Amino acid sequence: MLIDSIAAQSRWRRVSPAAKTGFALAGLLAALLADSAPVTFGLALAFALITCYGAGVPARLWLRVACLPLGFLALGVLPLAFSWAPATGWHWAPDAGTRMAEVLGRAAAASTALLLLVLSTPLADLFDLLRRMRCPTVLLDVMHVAYRMLAVLSVSTADMQRAQAARLGHVSTWHSLRSLGLLLACLLCETWRRARDLERAAAARNGADGLRFLSATPAHPWRDASIALVASSALLAVVLGARL
Repeated sequence: MLIDSIAAQSRWRRVSPAAKTGFALAGLLAALLADSAPVTFGLALAFALITCYGAGVPARLWLRVACLPLGFLALGVLPLAFSWAPATGWHWAPDAGTRMAEVLGRAAAASTALLLLVLSTPLADLFDLLRRMRCPTVLLDVMHVAYRMLAVLSVSTADMQRAQAARLGHVSTWHSLRSLGLLLACLLCETWRRARDLERAAAARNGADGLRFLSATPAHPWRDASIALVASSALLAVVLGARL
């Protein structure tokens, strides 16, 4: 998938996942502590620049991934522009601009902090970190299987769509709707079959201890943790200083 492919090619691929996770959590805390829109938007811009220039993620790929969550956030704050009162009904809120900027800035800062983590850390490394943190095995298995199934179903969907297009399944609106129904039905059956096969394969391997997979070993975990600690402390100090 696109996000995992970007993370695998990131400059910070070999950096300790624990260090990157700690810095991302510090970014979430900084977004929570920030009390003004300029600070939160500054945090969002800082995390975007760190992701692009620090982790080496191309700006066009970052924009491609970030446009969906940031666009959703922009649409989500639009209701804050309106207010309702029994006497006047719906009307433009007097403090709409300030409220919308505060909510959007805080959410954007938190989102870009998480994007820094996921665009520089493959999911296998995050699973390994969660396992070392004693996350429940059942939860990790469900997350891992769901992620793999999404990738498999994405390929299956593309193959089915190409086959339908080759049989002129989209020549009209009626044919397109019919093809969509057939596609959803086939995907449901395919998902059921693959999940059953995966369960049988795990049972045949006596997979009661959870799924196992390879993950990269960081070269300098203590150095990475020290840098992340210093950067997190500086980030929180700047945010707390702006509150004073």
